[in-house]
Amino acid sequence: MKCLRTKGYARTTARDIAAASQANLASIGYHFGSKEALLNEAMIRIFKRRDWKVGETTRAPEDSTPLDRLRALFVAAFDVFDAPRPLFVSFVEAVSQAGYSEELRGQLADHYRNARRGAAGTVIAILGPAADRLHSDPEVVATFVMALFDGLVLQWLLDPDQVPKGEELMTAIMEMTALISDESAGAPKRRSRPRATKRPAARSSRRSTARA
Repeated sequence: MKCLRTKGYARTTARDIAAASQANLASIGYHFGSKEALLNEAMIRIFKRRDWKVGETTRAPEDSTPLDRLRALFVAAFDVFDAPRPLFVSFVEAVSQAGYSEELRGQLADHYRNARRGAAGTVIAILGPAADRLHSDPEVVATFVMALFDGLVLQWLLDPDQVPKGEELMTAIMEMTALISDESAGAPKRRSRPRATKRPAARSSRRSTARA
């Protein structure tokens, strides 16, 4: 984990890991199979801990509203940017390598599946009693939230000063959602046009008869 925080994913060598852990160089391959597998495991553990800390913010006082809990989530999510920059770079580097390593892709895919389940629990905690009226799959909602924050990580890495704070983003999303809801409620309903049906393709037997 120390190497990921200081050197990043791509620049960390097996010797760096051995020196930081005071372990034998050969033990990396023996216990983990490869340097990449060890780095992946360490990185996933770090992000699991981050996700847990962010999710804990939804355990607000009982008198808090779903809006209060959602706002606390957005603010806490932006606090993770206080972590060392090489850690986020490591994650992007790992994702870029997933297309060339089935092992790495599988590890990251498992991480995202577990993260979605955990984030779905956070969605339910934010809604509180209102979660019983949620018709959508909580994991689908969680997928959207995760995509939002992953995208913000990329923007933060490229231009950190231009990324809005959690409170700003929360306010903007709520305002846009309210405007869309208000405008849609007052808009006249449009009749949907019937879909054009495609003509069935001619069978090969008919084509051969025509040719004959």
